[in-house]
Amino acid sequence: MPRVSADALYTEIILVRHGETAWNVLRKIQGQLDVELNDIGRQQAVAVADRLSREANVSAIYSSDLKRALETAEIIASKCGGLQVIRDQNLRERHLGDLQGHVYQPHELIKLNPAAYQAFVSHKTDQEIPGGGESIDQLYQRCTSSLQRIGENHRGERVIVVSHGGVIGSLFRRAAPKGRTRGKVLNTSVSIIQLSKEDIWSIKTWNDVSHLKQTGFLGSGFGGDATSG
Repeated sequence: MPRVSADALYTEIILVRHGETAWNVLRKIQGQLDVELNDIGRQQAVAVADRLSREANVSAIYSSDLKRALETAEIIASKCGGLQVIRDQNLRERHLGDLQGHVYQPHELIKLNPAAYQAFVSHKTDQEIPGGGESIDQLYQRCTSSLQRIGENHRGERVIVVSHGGVIGSLFRRAAPKGRTRGKVLNTSVSIIQLSKEDIWSIKTWNDVSHLKQTGFLGSGFGGDATSG
């Protein structure tokens, strides 16, 4: 496998949020519902793929198996030597229970399903959302464990991981537990985390969308936080 350097003791993970979807534009809560990219999302994916094609020695590409992430990953793979995308269900967005599929309008959601909305806005990290929704702790455990496994399997290598806003936000908290939240994770933004063999995670780049500014396709970024994926 290609290596970041001959004696590297860390894995470099390039995190990418999927491209824009029609539901992002409509402010609909996606969660684990399987929504595909819209045309702008596909153009965003091409832009980030062109950027990542210039990254040396990419060993593997992992992705959530949800369409919006998987299509983004496949576009990236087509520009990065045709690597096969490895699907990982543990990289899926947080399951948001009964809130999935509804437009994110708090005053409407609290009337429509007060129990689910109150669980969603709760400050308790172990609070699950009615309708099969995950707690913040469950999401954190799921996605950080997945990235840890990827890091261990690719020590000394550079890997691309395509996922969702909630997942990437959880990974930020693992890498910078005392760090301040850096706002929404934008569509096709690039973040780079280095995982050392001593289990130290460090942030090299965060939420960079310079490739979109050059193309003119910078979407609203709705959902790049707790609201959707």
